[in-house]
Amino acid sequence: MGTAVIDRYVTDLGARLQGSKKQVRDLLTETRDSLADATEAHVGRGLSEQEAQERAVEEFGPVREIANEYQAELAVAYGTRTLVWLAIVLPLMHMAWEYGRMLLIGPWQDFAAMPPAWYLFIAKANDLTSGIASGVALVTLVLGRVLARKYDSRRLAKIGAGVALTAVGAVFLGNVSIILATAHLDVARLAQSLPMTVASAITWIVIVRLGLLARRCLSCATIVA
Repeated sequence: MGTAVIDRYVTDLGARLQGSKKQVRDLLTETRDSLADATEAHVGRGLSEQEAQERAVEEFGPVREIANEYQAELAVAYGTRTLVWLAIVLPLMHMAWEYGRMLLIGPWQDFAAMPPAWYLFIAKANDLTSGIASGVALVTLVLGRVLARKYDSRRLAKIGAGVALTAVGAVFLGNVSIILATAHLDVARLAQSLPMTVASAITWIVIVRLGLLARRCLSCATIVA
């Protein structure tokens, strides 16, 4: 049985969706299977193949409406994935960094001179940023599950995307602030041992990766009408 009408519908639908490639592929496969089943049923009732496909597509719904529904689902899923990464990776990254600093550099009092209060304030704020961002991501995940049945998934997707992007932005600014503060205080302190240099590079790779996930999350959510 030919599937020209169904193929065009599924192709058009897929071109409108953003999100996890696997989830998009699964949604399109489910759509194609549903349309094929509906087409077969209509053929069994006496319609021609072309008429049966057109009827199946018509009953399934306009591409724009279905794409909007699917995109909301994809946005929520992508937002959930991003928030999970934030909730797990940020505290682990911070703990690994602090352990490395204590092991390879030592506590603040081991320096020749105790850093000034303003520097310690920035350092403490930077330390708290990862924990707060992780906690906010976790709370957003929990509230999202609680409110999923009461609120429109489109709104939840946009909220999740906004939280993810804000959390990553806060962590990014915190790390930039401590680097600039260290350079202002004593630029020589930026010259770290090889292990700490590698740890710093990994930290920034993780931050950039989380930022890309958050940006993708926002993109998935904002194309939802």
